[in-house]
Amino acid sequence: MLPPSPPGWRLLGLGLVLVSVGAVLEASVQADSATGALNVLLIIVDDLRPSLGCYGDKLVRSPNIDQLASHSLLFQNAFAQQAVCAPSRVSFLTGRRPDTTRLYDFNSYWRVHAGNFSTIPQYFKENGYLTMSVGKVFHPGISSNHSDDSPYSWSFPPYHPSSEKYENTKTCRGQDGELHANLLCPVDIVDVPEGTLPDKQSTEQAIRLLEKMKTTGSPFFLAVGYHKPHIPFRYPKEFQKLYPLENITLAPDPQVPDGLPPVAYNPWMDIRQREDVQALNISVPYGPIPVDFQRKIRQSYFASVSYLDTQVGHLLSTLDDLQLANNTIIVFTSDHGWALGEHGEWAKYSNFDVTTRVPLMFYVPGKTALLPKAGEKFFPYLDPFNSTTELMEPGRQTMDLVELVSLFPTLAALAGLQVPPHCPVPSFHVELCREGQNLLKHFRFHDVENDPYLRSNPRELIAYSQYPRPADSPQWNSDKPSLKDIKIMGYSIRTIDYRYTIWVGFNPDEFMANFSDIHAGELYFVDSDPLQDHNIYNDSQHGELAQSLMP
Repeated sequence: MLPPSPPGWRLLGLGLVLVSVGAVLEASVQADSATGALNVLLIIVDDLRPSLGCYGDKLVRSPNIDQLASHSLLFQNAFAQQAVCAPSRVSFLTGRRPDTTRLYDFNSYWRVHAGNFSTIPQYFKENGYLTMSVGKVFHPGISSNHSDDSPYSWSFPPYHPSSEKYENTKTCRGQDGELHANLLCPVDIVDVPEGTLPDKQSTEQAIRLLEKMKTTGSPFFLAVGYHKPHIPFRYPKEFQKLYPLENITLAPDPQVPDGLPPVAYNPWMDIRQREDVQALNISVPYGPIPVDFQRKIRQSYFASVSYLDTQVGHLLSTLDDLQLANNTIIVFTSDHGWALGEHGEWAKYSNFDVTTRVPLMFYVPGKTALLPKAGEKFFPYLDPFNSTTELMEPGRQTMDLVELVSLFPTLAALAGLQVPPHCPVPSFHVELCREGQNLLKHFRFHDVENDPYLRSNPRELIAYSQYPRPADSPQWNSDKPSLKDIKIMGYSIRTIDYRYTIWVGFNPDEFMANFSDIHAGELYFVDSDPLQDHNIYNDSQHGELAQSLMP
């Protein structure tokens, strides 16, 4: 039986939320076991692929995120477990894979549907932390019980920016002077409803909370979820100037690969529903989008990333100003990636690297960087429009493959909390356990370099992802099938050498995959085919290898 949510839980205004914060703070003035513990700032971005300067992108201007990377441990090969919002967020926030949360769509709450699994913020809350949510952390709706998993995960009601309700409305001024619900939506902020944008509001609220946290001795766990660069690309129009169309290249592989099984393709139906895309009259399911519009999509995605970077910059600069950088762990990641024309696709909803690979970096004071000296600023705000700003190199990097499901044990370990045990199989009856690996060894820089037993064997590392389909060929609900319509599940294994995906029959009533019922397969060798364009699954030369990789 779930505890009832307080009346008006999601409708509290900013003033009431801050009053609630104060009440919780007063109640928490206690000598708990976590006194002196490290705080946690978890930044979650929506639909952000590693198109960042710190990941080697020469076009994108992301100086503030790059600056964070320069003081962090950066994971070059981090992968989400499902490339769609709600399943991915529930997966990494509970530390369980989608087959355990039983969430492949947006339409169920794991505590009712699968098991009463603990979450990262819940675990920190139970260990003496004040836990706070700003913006899109859990996916809103039934997948988080219409309450962002409150009151389990959070010390007081989560904050959602009031302007997010306009994201998909007609607020984009077209060439005809009228307002439209477009994909491409650069705006003048003074003209939009409320004169602001959701991510700007989230940053302002997160800053207020940091200022309040500075006055208390209680450790805090603050999760900040940013909307951009999720579609529509609604961002301040001045960021377009950073990306002149003549500088925008197309995806290196804009065609649908010849050997791609139809079941592996997603027809990006949500893009097609936008008014400016509808006007292009693009054929379903394979397109293609006209070249000039492809450049505009990529321009707006990159502009949205730079807008996001300014918000991260303001947030981290405040952390610096409040002298919290010396006792706060900062984690920056995304729920999944996004295709910008690769394989002829313009969305997530697949098992390719471009949609499952995400940025992931950890700043740990005194460990990934020396503690800042008195008066020293680690995160001064950097203006992306300043052309003299030099690209900062990441502090430390690792090429090892890791999974987002490892966030739970790793954050617990870095904060000095007891790491939840590995989950048994099955684990539906176990409230607190984790299915991801603890990545703590990656932070023992000296030990790893000198102790061969702490080093990873790259060929033993595996990242798992999966994606459901309703049919063998692309159709209207291929991108986001409801549970009852899932007939096929694509299970994907990514190693240092290859990505192997097998599409098998799936029974949604029993949550059961039938690995004897093979619908299609994919096999790509990363060294020779890094973009994963040449499927050799059916190549007789490699058929034996593909069969040996089957579960």
